[in-house]
Amino acid sequence: MSEIDILSFGETMTMLVAEQAGDLAAVRHFEKRIAGADSNVAIGLSRLGFNVAWLSRVGNDSMGRFVTESLRQEGVDCRYVAVDAAHPTGFQFKSLEQDGADPVVEYFRRGSAASHLSVSDIAPELLSARHLHVTGIPAALSDSCRELSRTLMIQMRGAGRSVSFDPNLRPSLWSSQAEMIREVNHLASLAHWVMPGMAEGELLTGHDTPADIAQFYLDKGVEAVVIKLGAKGAYYRTQLNEAFVPGVPVARVIDTVGAGDGFAVGVISALLENLDFTQATARGNWIGAQAVQSRGDMEGLPDRAALQAAHAALPPRRETA
Repeated sequence: MSEIDILSFGETMTMLVAEQAGDLAAVRHFEKRIAGADSNVAIGLSRLGFNVAWLSRVGNDSMGRFVTESLRQEGVDCRYVAVDAAHPTGFQFKSLEQDGADPVVEYFRRGSAASHLSVSDIAPELLSARHLHVTGIPAALSDSCRELSRTLMIQMRGAGRSVSFDPNLRPSLWSSQAEMIREVNHLASLAHWVMPGMAEGELLTGHDTPADIAQFYLDKGVEAVVIKLGAKGAYYRTQLNEAFVPGVPVARVIDTVGAGDGFAVGVISALLENLDFTQATARGNWIGAQAVQSRGDMEGLPDRAALQAAHAALPPRRETA
């Protein structure tokens, strides 16, 4: 069995993408794909050559088989995906938008197989992974998923593994905004690297500048905070350094969904390769920019060859104290 580089977990849904623009109710033809922020990151890291283990559940149905086979084709290790005969695979409808507008997404995931993930699904060998990536989405699905998130983060950090966290807020999945803020911030405090978007950071911390948002999490024991600023780029802060890293210009935005996941792929992959935070943030910006130029949540994520080919376009930058 090959060594696990990265462990990721959560829900992958079947996604039915409209083939024409307009109200979803009027659309007759859809393309079947997969979707899920956590698995988007798993796919992106797998494309860059990392061995990624995926912990999840799917229903004993055609959508579940489609999800699992799609992930396997991307090189993701799906040995830890359980088939749940009692609960269905979640799915979603996604509209086709033009001119870079955010698509309409309708979810059908309540009571899904993945929402029944629990600590009992943790196979001991998963804890040997070098790195754990977590988002705030599984914790919003159910109490058992929330306990799984906490347990994995505590155990992996306690074992000396690195842990990254992307809030990926889904307010509609939480019983209240107050609960969401409390629980997501608790999870963030268990990570080494936290990667919120600017609007997420404002909501979660009550601060309105990148520096203050970052300091909020540094004060909780986080080692580094990298804040996504959209087309402007990103800002990172550690206990020693901080910098703004400009974004990568994009001629045409096709689909904004998955840009943050691409950013996470860039940051995590670079840090696991021992690049510094400026270089990692620059890679995150570049991969995020690739993601928005393709239709689909993860179709635009590059492989290692594409990253290496573009490396010359990312001038080396070193951190300064």
